[in-house]
Amino acid sequence: MNILRNFRNWRRYRETVSELSRLSNRELTDLGISRSEIHSVARRSI
Repeated sequence: MNILRNFRNWRRYRETVSELSRLSNRELTDLGISRSEIHSVARRSI
């Protein structure tokens, strides 16, 4: 079960990074996120 949970967490992380990366700088700013923070925000989503 640990492997399955880790895989799901990794997939959620990658999806979050992908979605945030597609946003424009303006949209990210509206959310209060800078482009350099995308990976740390994605880590917190797990």
